[in-house]
Amino acid sequence: MTSETITADSAGTWQLGDRTVNRIGFGAMRLTANADGTPSDRDRAISVLRRAVELGVNHIDTAAFYFSSLRSANELINRALGPYPDDLVITTKVGPGKDPSGEWLWATPEQLRGQVEENLRQLGRDHLDVVNLRIPRLRTTGSIAEHFGALAELRSAGLIRHLGISNVRPDHLAEARAIAPVVCVQNPYGIDARPEDHDFLRACGEQGVAFVPFFAIAGTGREAGASGTESEDVRAVARAHGASAAQVRLAWTLQRGPHVLAIPGTGNPDHVADNVAAGALRLSAEEVSRLESPHPTGE
Repeated sequence: MTSETITADSAGTWQLGDRTVNRIGFGAMRLTANADGTPSDRDRAISVLRRAVELGVNHIDTAAFYFSSLRSANELINRALGPYPDDLVITTKVGPGKDPSGEWLWATPEQLRGQVEENLRQLGRDHLDVVNLRIPRLRTTGSIAEHFGALAELRSAGLIRHLGISNVRPDHLAEARAIAPVVCVQNPYGIDARPEDHDFLRACGEQGVAFVPFFAIAGTGREAGASGTESEDVRAVARAHGASAAQVRLAWTLQRGPHVLAIPGTGNPDHVADNVAAGALRLSAEEVSRLESPHPTGE
C-alpha cells in the first residue's frame, strides 16, 4: 500500500483524559540504539521524530530509562520537537531505573518523585501529560496501591496531568482506579496474544480506558524486534492488501477497538511513514479473525 499521503488521523482519534490524540502514535524506545546495541545516529533519530510529527503523530511514548551510552530518548525528543506543538501529548513511564553501577532497579514509592522530576528536566516541561506506572512482572506483582498512590499525589500537586499503568493485570486496573482516574493501560499485545489479553483489552474499552499495546509488531520477539519470519496467515493478508507484515500487524491491533492506540517505534524515517499508513489499512472481519492466534505463548 502507498504511504506517501497518509497521515496519522487516518485511524481516528481517542481522548486521553482531556487530550485528543490520533490513534497512531510513536514509541521512542528504538531511537537510542541500533538493533546490534550500538548507539543510534543523533541526526537520524531527530529526523525520525520530526517526520512523525509532520505526518500528524501527536502521541509519543517515551521514558527516562530509554537511553544508550550516547543517546537519551527524552533529550532527543526535546531537541527535535521543542518548543512542542500545542497538540502533542508525551507519555512517559516510571518504575524502572538504574543504580550508579548500571544495574536495573525498581523504584520505591518514595523514589517515584525523583523519576518524575528527571523526565520533566529531560523533556523540558513543567508538567508531564501522562505518566504510566510500569510494574516489573505482570504475573507476580502484588498490590500497586502504594506506588500508584504516590503518583496520584504528584498529579494532585500539578506535576502530572494524567495517569496510566503498564504491564498490568485487570486487578491492578481496579486497584488503581479506586485511587485516581486511569486514562490508559499499556501492555504487551498483538496477534500472538493470549485469550485473557483479548479479554482485558475489551474490558478496558468498556471502562473507557485506552489500551496502548507495545510489541504489536515485534510480537514474541519483544525487545529484540520482529523475527523476520511470519505465519502464512499474516503473509497472505499482507499480499492481499499490498502491505507489509508489520502494517498488517498494526492494522489488526487497531481494529481490536476504537480505544486501542498504537505506538510503533523505529529509528528509520522511511518506516515512520509505513507505520502511519497502517492506520488507513482496513481488514475484513474474516481477516481479523483469521489472524487471531487461538493458543499463543509467552509471558
